[in-house]
Amino acid sequence: MRDVFDEVHRHWRAGEPVALATVVATWRSAPQPPGAAMLVTADGTVTGSVSGGCVEADLYERARAVLDTGSPELVRYGVSDDDAYAVGLTCGGVLDVYVERVTPAGFPELDAVAAAREAGRPAAVVTCVAADVGDPPGTAVPADPDRRLGRRLVLAGDRVVGSLGGDRLDAAAAADALGLLAAGRSGVLRYGYHGQRRGSGVSLFVAAYATRPRMLVFGAIDFAAAVARIGAFLGYRVTVCDARPVFATARRFPEAQEVVADWPHRYLRTELDAGRVDPRTVVCVLTHDPKFDVPVLALALRHPLAYVGAMGSRRTHDERRKRLREAGVGEEQLARLASPIGLDLGGRTPEETAVSVAAQIVAGRWGGTGRPLADLAGPIHHPG
Repeated sequence: MRDVFDEVHRHWRAGEPVALATVVATWRSAPQPPGAAMLVTADGTVTGSVSGGCVEADLYERARAVLDTGSPELVRYGVSDDDAYAVGLTCGGVLDVYVERVTPAGFPELDAVAAAREAGRPAAVVTCVAADVGDPPGTAVPADPDRRLGRRLVLAGDRVVGSLGGDRLDAAAAADALGLLAAGRSGVLRYGYHGQRRGSGVSLFVAAYATRPRMLVFGAIDFAAAVARIGAFLGYRVTVCDARPVFATARRFPEAQEVVADWPHRYLRTELDAGRVDPRTVVCVLTHDPKFDVPVLALALRHPLAYVGAMGSRRTHDERRKRLREAGVGEEQLARLASPIGLDLGGRTPEETAVSVAAQIVAGRWGGTGRPLADLAGPIHHPG
């Protein structure tokens, strides 16, 4: 929810109250994941979306009411509701949305989150969104008896600010929020009122603002420009690297956050040693030259990266696998190599090829098959 957060912070700095509606939990085929958000300002302006249109009209009215009263509520939408046809999710999903008013006085920790994001450090906001979660939630959850609804704990870089109402609850929530943050996931945690790990007491939503995952594109060719462009569109922090300075220029790759002139394997080794590559990182090797691609692939395949793909013909692929075996890469590691890179979409242009690469990355991330949805049964959205 990067754009929504920036808008929230802009109004916060101006001292203007806003209503923020955030998806905190989903079931079945919900169209948006936890963390998706919609902002409603005092003048009625809307930014963001929580369902792609299924519930926004009803949620808008609730947000306006919360903006007036200041009383947060947790709302459940889904086909099981009596008014499902009017405001429910006709796709068959169910989602819980937490609606709150955000002001500088009510959320003084927001600036710490913004500072961490600006510095490229991870941050998490832990908010109490419900009490007595052992009871089935209704359409709205009022303030809990302990007045803990809406309390926050914020992890911003190496700082922990705010409180959920008790030291033991704060400690338990902070420890588990760090785990979600490391995985780059938002989600709900449930505890007893004193931090006991059980299914009743308080329900806490962790909004994880992890640093963006990285896409490393090796080979400064036309296809790399298209892959960099779609990688940035998907939310990756894109680096293009090539050993030839004449080709590795920022002007040729305006969508990349970084363009590096270095040998691919040497650059990757540096980034690994510095801890700037993690299991969310995707690597696309487009060099077409064994002296460049074999060393960097051998290195990449020995680490638990999200995706490692290499461009080339069938003949190039067979020769590359032979060279990688000679470099000591095992069969289990070779099995992780997406080569030839991308899905079979029949594309020919750099842009069409980039779409096929992006589709393969997304399918691998969520467990998709790459087959037409019309040929499949069951939920459309894979669980995260």
